Amino acid sequence: MDITIHTTPLPHTDPEASLAFYRDVLGFEVRSDVGQGAMRWITVGPAGQPDTSILLAPPAVDPGITEDERRTISEMMAKGTYGWILLATPDLDGTFEKVQAADAEVVQEPTDQPYGFRDCAFRDPAGNLIRIREAA
Repeated sequence: MDITIHTTPLPHTDPEASLAFYRDVLGFEVRSDVGQGAMRWITVGPAGQPDTSILLAPPAVDPGITEDERRTISEMMAKGTYGWILLATPDLDGTFEKVQAADAEVVQEPTDQPYGFRDCAFRDPAGNLIRIREAA
């Protein structure tokens, strides 16, 4: 089999704040921006990797989701336990400094992990956990 990761979704609560974080802070390309107001689906991805994207999407818009499920999703997002992603960079300290300077919420400073790599963590404007590991 030949399978790749094409797109993974992360929820957003403020499309402009999420767009600014992923585009201006992380330096991702904007690949598409569909919809209006809070109902926007924004696709971003790292430069030079056109086949790998993150879809920033409004949470719980699926018509099959119940009101209780929507409430649970909102509560989990508020606590920062709903969505997360693991990124990698060859310059963890430089990346940490740039993201921290943009006033992103720091969850963990660069740390050597017992499982073999060094990483740090932030929250994006929607509360999603963004872990960034140092690439070899």
